[in-house]
Amino acid sequence: MNMQPGSASADPKIIVALDYPQPAPALALVAQLQPGLCRLKVGKELFTASGPRLVEQLMGYGFEVFLDLKFHDIPHTVAQACKAAAAMGVWMVNVHALGGRRMMEAAHEALQQMSRPPKLIAVTVLTSMGPEDLADLGIETSPADLVLRLARLAHASGLDGVVCSAQEAALLRREFGPGFCLVTPGIRPPQAGTDDQARVMTPRAALENGSSHLVIGRPITRASSPLQALQEISQEIGGMK
Repeated sequence: MNMQPGSASADPKIIVALDYPQPAPALALVAQLQPGLCRLKVGKELFTASGPRLVEQLMGYGFEVFLDLKFHDIPHTVAQACKAAAAMGVWMVNVHALGGRRMMEAAHEALQQMSRPPKLIAVTVLTSMGPEDLADLGIETSPADLVLRLARLAHASGLDGVVCSAQEAALLRREFGPGFCLVTPGIRPPQAGTDDQARVMTPRAALENGSSHLVIGRPITRASSPLQALQEISQEIGGMK
């Protein structure tokens, strides 16, 4: 585990997405990173393959974990799933805002019963979706308008924040103030490609736009030196709150 001194933060802004099909390559990547520079995101594919044991390993290495399973089910089922995630000790867990008010309120209430509840945030509109994708679903509104509507519902339901595109972060920051957590995927350094993300922004621009935390995958995980890529991004955003 790389533990170089100097640039570590008590609240790292970068969340490295561990988008791997199996635990071995994820653990090999994590061994090159520093807990003081980033948190880690475990999504559906890796969690399905590896389960809670991997999450426990990552936390044992000193990393805080965002469990990105986007729960979306009946209120009771989602509430119980969130409690199970909290029992693992994860830093953050998420639900789909499209699950509605009762589902989000049930998740929030369930976590308030825990001694150390994780942050609870809601997914609004996936960053891979544009206006055409919403139209296919019969939603005749812009991604930004739908994001705002769902964010208002999440905020009213007691959630800590939302997942959104960095392009919507400024609007949400003005709407909800500094305490609402805005987690933004689709972050790409200036020299990186957009891959399959439709709405992207550079790390510094995203934070200037109001983002709280930046989810970054391939620009770090596929770099020839993941630690160097992480350090360069950390330096780019150094000192930003």
